[in-house]
Amino acid sequence: MATLTGPITGGDRGWPFGAAAFDLAALGYIEEEYFFEGDAVRYRHPQGTGRSFDGKWSAEIAGSAPFKSRMLIRRPADPDKFNGTLVSLWNNVSRGFDIFVGESPEIYRGGFAIALISAQRVGVHGFPLRPDRGLTEWDKARYGSLSIPNDDYSYDIFTQAGRLIGPDRPRVPVDPMGGLKVRKIVAAGVSQSAVKLVTYLNAIQPAEETFDAFFIHLFFGNGALLEDPRADDPMVKRVEDIMPLAKMMPAGSHLVRDDLGIPVFIMNSETESVLHYPVRPPDSDTYRFWEIAGVAHGSATGASKIASNEPRDLGINRHEMAPDDAPHNVLTHEPVNSAALSHLQRWLTEGVPPPVQPRIAFAGDPPRPMRDAHGIALGGIRLPQVAVPTARHTGVDADGVLEMFGTSVPFSNDVLHRLYASPADWRGKFENAAKAAVEAGVLLQVDADQIVAEAVKI
Repeated sequence: MATLTGPITGGDRGWPFGAAAFDLAALGYIEEEYFFEGDAVRYRHPQGTGRSFDGKWSAEIAGSAPFKSRMLIRRPADPDKFNGTLVSLWNNVSRGFDIFVGESPEIYRGGFAIALISAQRVGVHGFPLRPDRGLTEWDKARYGSLSIPNDDYSYDIFTQAGRLIGPDRPRVPVDPMGGLKVRKIVAAGVSQSAVKLVTYLNAIQPAEETFDAFFIHLFFGNGALLEDPRADDPMVKRVEDIMPLAKMMPAGSHLVRDDLGIPVFIMNSETESVLHYPVRPPDSDTYRFWEIAGVAHGSATGASKIASNEPRDLGINRHEMAPDDAPHNVLTHEPVNSAALSHLQRWLTEGVPPPVQPRIAFAGDPPRPMRDAHGIALGGIRLPQVAVPTARHTGVDADGVLEMFGTSVPFSNDVLHRLYASPADWRGKFENAAKAAVEAGVLLQVDADQIVAEAVKI
């Protein structure tokens, strides 16, 4: 097992990269950073096996190398406020630095702890063309000793992180959980890190059994490779190299295994729906799949509730991959994420699975989302803004081509007048839709109240 040191202080900047840009203390939380280091193994599929469609993959050790990485821990200051569940988030690195997508207000409202794990080389070293965003260049005095050889070792790094913070963690010489009694540990990943996490679930979890549940967001149906054939080429770790590599792990190419007797919860937006459609199996006692109509992969996150660290740490005020001239989707999947996390806690502690939800309706050959007269997808989880719309919200275009940032195109006044007798008529229907979403279990009351309050101000 890796060696843990910390809490880490100092450095040229004096704070951890990604430190909370909101008042954690006011929420009753403590934030600390730790380094962990040792030898990590890399894996391969045993001879004669591979990435089978059923997702029931095998892995064997193919080598080892030294590593040193970091984790950022946020935990309740009062042990009595801790709900017993730790969310271990595999940091997304698709933009060349650690991104904590998947963090949710429900983490702090619900009394969870969260560990933000730097499992991949890019988070530590950055893209070769932008090393200044990697930890080792961002603050050389603080992070200069960190090192990850390549992403083939990320799976074991994630395992070792989980064991250092989970229920059976060593508590000496330092306990990163501050003495909290961790009962359950959840592996979570979003988008790019969901791709890594699914491969972990399919191939590594059966042998290591480190995590008690998996919470996977925005997943296209393609797990990452165990062995990246270009992992030792330092010039391939750039955004423009994602698509060639994706051809080796095509979307919708395999299932997520659900035979391990632990909860697996996948939450998708409309954007992933077409590519993921071939591999969305029925719900079961250990598997839930939620799909949100009218919301896009890159829809606004929970930034209005959880301030981003990017303006402070990197001087970034918007998502750099988003086109400037598009009518981006203005909705957010965050409140559904909060509801899902609340259900996952009950699933883990009481054995009560989340409610089954309708999925986006498909028809045609090739299958494409069915749409109403206004171009809004039918079926799926429907936020009040989609159930009682004043705009066309999409995550894929009319031909089923994904739109990473989607669209939100306001209806004309003529359309609004045909749909609603008056502003009061719309408000009443909107409030009823929010109430129905709470009753269906896809919104928590606190989030429904905020959605209604924001909507009726317009």
